[in-house]
Amino acid sequence: MTNEEAHLVLADGTIFPGKAFGARKVSTGEAVFTTQMTGYQEILTDPSYHGQIVTMTSPEIGNYGINPDDAESMSGAPSVRGFVVRSLSPIASNQRSTETLDAYLARHNVAGITEVDTRKLTRHLRDNGSQNAALGVGDPAELLEAARKAPDMSGLDLVQFVTPKEPYTFTENQGVFAPAGPRSLAQGKHVVVVDFGAKKNILRCMVAAGFRVTGVPAKTSAKDILGLSPDAVFLSNGPGDPAALGYAVEMVRDVLGKKPLFGICLGHQLLALALGGKTYKLKFGHRGGNQPVKDLATGRISITSQNHGFCVDLASLPPGIVSTHIHLNDGTSEGLRADSVNAFSVQYHPEAAAGPHDALDLFERFAERVALS
Repeated sequence: MTNEEAHLVLADGTIFPGKAFGARKVSTGEAVFTTQMTGYQEILTDPSYHGQIVTMTSPEIGNYGINPDDAESMSGAPSVRGFVVRSLSPIASNQRSTETLDAYLARHNVAGITEVDTRKLTRHLRDNGSQNAALGVGDPAELLEAARKAPDMSGLDLVQFVTPKEPYTFTENQGVFAPAGPRSLAQGKHVVVVDFGAKKNILRCMVAAGFRVTGVPAKTSAKDILGLSPDAVFLSNGPGDPAALGYAVEMVRDVLGKKPLFGICLGHQLLALALGGKTYKLKFGHRGGNQPVKDLATGRISITSQNHGFCVDLASLPPGIVSTHIHLNDGTSEGLRADSVNAFSVQYHPEAAAGPHDALDLFERFAERVALS
C-alpha cells in the first residue's frame, strides 16, 4: 500500500476519498455493504459478489492475511469488482497466512481503497439504496462518468461469469461444522449440484452429509441432469438478477417432482420463479453474518449469514407453496416448501455457520428427504 490518492464515486455524485491498495485501475460495479465482522477472504471469493464493489463495515481489515484454504470460489480468486475498507492492517499475523490482502488483490487485479469513512458510506447506501459506483486512482469526474455508464444490476445475468465450463466431482470434506447424524441417511446418495456460482463450503457440507457430489454448469438441461441418475438435485447460490435466468427457471420446472430438490440463495429465488412466483430487488440487500431469521413452523430464531440483493415476492406465490422462514428485520422471504414436488429452499447460507450451528440442520433435512424418497 502507498499514499496514492484514490476515490470511490457513487452514481449519485457522492465522492469518498481514500488511499489506493491492491490493483491500480478503475473498476465499476454495484456498491454494497456487508455487516460481516470477520471472514473478508470468504467475502472476496464468494461468487455471489461478482459485479459488486463491497464495503466492509468492520473497521480494520487484513490483519490475518490471506491463505489458500479459506477461499469460497473453486479457483481461489476473488469475485468482487472492488473492495472498500476503513483501515487496511499494515501487518498480516496468522500462522496460516501466505500473503497480505494488498498483495492478493494486486495479484488478481482487483482495486481496493482504504481510509474511507465506511460508516458514512454505509449509512448513505442504507438510506439511498445500493447503486453503481466507480473506484480508482483517476479523476473523480471521470470516475463519476464511468459509474453512470455501468450497467444496472437489474436484468443482468452474471451467472455466466462464475459457473463452471464443465461438469466436475467434489469430494473435499475438511473444515466443515458438520452436524452428527445425517451421513448415514445420505450415505452414497448422488446429488447433482447446478452450479450458478456455488460456495465451496456448501459442497463440503453435502459431502459431510454423505452425498456423492457432481457439479454441472448453469445451462445444463433438465434432461442432461436427470441423465446423470441423481438421487437429488441442488440449486446453488450465485450472482445477479434471478429473473434474467430464463434458462435456469425452465430447467427447474422440468426437474420439479422428479427428484427431491433443495435450493440456497439464488437457488431459492429460482425455485420460486419456477413455481410461478416473482422476485424483486431490495433497497440495499441483506449482507452479513448477523441476519435474524424465524422458522415459522417452530418459532425458532436463527442467526444467519446472507448475501443477496434480490428477494422472493411472497404475495406472488401460488396456492400450495408454503413460506417457511422470514427475515425478522423486514419480513421478507427466507424459505419455501413445495411438498407436491418434494422441494424446499432457503434464502440464507446455512454452510456459513453464522450461529455457528443454527442452520446446519437443513442439510440433515435434505438428507432425510432424499432417504425417504
